[in-house]
Amino acid sequence: MLKIIDANIVNFTNANIDQFFGMGEESNPLMMLIWILPVILFVFYGQRIQLYVTSNEIKKSIKKLETYRIESKDELLKHLKDSTGHLTYDPVDKISRLIDYFTIMPVDMDPAGIVSRVKHVIRTREDTTRQQVKMLLQRTQKEPGQMQIAQTQTLLEIASSLHMIHKTINHMFLTAKKQNNYPLILPLQMVLPFVMEQAESLRDAIPAFKDGHPIGDGIGPMVVGKMMLKLEKDDDIAPYTTVAKDMFEGRRLILLKAHGPESVVGRPADAIRNMVQAGRKIDVIIMIDAALKMEGEDSAVISQGFGAAIGGIGTERFEIERYASDMSIPVFSIVVKQSVCEAVTPMTKEIAQKADIARKQVYEMIKDNTSEKQTVLIIGVGNTMGVAQ
Repeated sequence: MLKIIDANIVNFTNANIDQFFGMGEESNPLMMLIWILPVILFVFYGQRIQLYVTSNEIKKSIKKLETYRIESKDELLKHLKDSTGHLTYDPVDKISRLIDYFTIMPVDMDPAGIVSRVKHVIRTREDTTRQQVKMLLQRTQKEPGQMQIAQTQTLLEIASSLHMIHKTINHMFLTAKKQNNYPLILPLQMVLPFVMEQAESLRDAIPAFKDGHPIGDGIGPMVVGKMMLKLEKDDDIAPYTTVAKDMFEGRRLILLKAHGPESVVGRPADAIRNMVQAGRKIDVIIMIDAALKMEGEDSAVISQGFGAAIGGIGTERFEIERYASDMSIPVFSIVVKQSVCEAVTPMTKEIAQKADIARKQVYEMIKDNTSEKQTVLIIGVGNTMGVAQ
């Protein structure tokens, strides 16, 4: 039996490579073409074929971005019409100009003092855009409310962001295609999934801001807002910012959040500066904010840490860190982790249920890190849309 098996075993050691490729003495020209032509084709046209295949995938994404851009603009116009009841003018040209606004960052060759210059440019854009939106609404009604102005401004920012994303991605794609340069399109191919995730999140955020629903990023203001209930508030501490005072086991608490329920993030750095100038002593700062979770992490997980938990372009965090450093104030943070989409879309039940747990952790942190008669500044960081105080 074994001899029969051995006799039937193919002896690959005697295989003739030339015969396998059809290159022996009795080689078949057709077999030579079958093997050689693809090699020649990929040597000379491999990059062009890869560029063609990759381009088709990128084109689909760009078409989606264009759809998101158009939808966001249409939703903004529809919001204007719905909020005013009627339009006696055509705002398309005005809206198109506002959407196409650009911001030139200050020169950073000499970085000294660049934060104040960046802050000035960003504040100028915010204040000017807000004034333009207010004037746009005043053409149909005498005095629009702060909620309506904030909602319209946020929808305008979403439309502007989607417009810029589409322009940038389309520019990179057309440049690579024009040059028939596959290596030039590789960075775009790698970054595109992350860009599409952000664009889809912005698109999905439009209904939340139109209807005034709390979003995932508002978990920080929600925690502090609950701590502010039934307390006397002061809205003059800083623009779009609210502050209240409370006591907890002999500690003085200063509660700070953006003024809700309109879509604003407040100006906590300005509030801290005004407190410092007024001579208020702050012993500890605790900040509550949303944080992006890593892939594989569960949503709505609460984590504690150190340092200023605040996003944005960085000017607010710089000033808070500067005040804390100059006055030797320890800064603690509590974050509720969530995805990009969860941060800008209506707050999920899982995230909302963490507000009371985070509040308990704030009180525990106060007891563990302070003593009686000390002052604790608690800041709820984030967009306070739909979250009052």
